[in-house]
Amino acid sequence: MNQQETTPRITVLTVPDCPNAPLLRERIAQALEGRTAPVEWIEVTDADAATRQRMTGSPTVLLDGIDPFAHDGAEPSLSCRLYRHADGTTDGAPAVADLRRALTGGRPEPTAKE
Repeated sequence: MNQQETTPRITVLTVPDCPNAPLLRERIAQALEGRTAPVEWIEVTDADAATRQRMTGSPTVLLDGIDPFAHDGAEPSLSCRLYRHADGTTDGAPAVADLRRALTGGRPEPTAKE
């Protein structure tokens, strides 16, 4: 089985000049553990596009069109998105371990409700 068959299609939705895009780019590379996979970066500039693309803050990661980090009740948004980690901390990108789990079909670690 080759890498293309095992890695989901990765799409990242961001607002223009998203300050967390570089952090997410770095963490995706780390999560892939040296493998290469195409990542489509889409800049979302208006609320209608955010709704169409299912963007719930910037950056939003979609794997095969699904947001594995989505929270119940999250509304489409052009705002900055924060990701809560298993240890309770937050920052602007999913943790590398959570990305690895999501890329292999697992769910991110559960966190306390926000």
